[in-house]
Amino acid sequence: MPQPERLDPDSLADLEERVLRTVELVASLRTERDAALAKLAGAQAAVKELSAFKKAEDEARGLREEITELRAERKQVRLRIEKLLAQMDLVSGK
Repeated sequence: MPQPERLDPDSLADLEERVLRTVELVASLRTERDAALAKLAGAQAAVKELSAFKKAEDEARGLREEITELRAERKQVRLRIEKLLAQMDLVSGK
């Protein structure tokens, strides 16, 4: 029966060191991944907030335009009423 090869104690220590480095690397990568995921979640929340802000800004712009139009219309109505009142004054003899 052939004997299995025996590993040199130095090679076992080297293997153990490599395994420990690998474990540390995996732990480090997991930490980096978790940090990146947290950063991504924050960025996604910021994008969502920015999108809501953009929508509110667009709505405010539309409302400003509507206010401007309504003010112009009110001015026209006021002028027409003043003309009608002036005509009524002429008709009534004032």
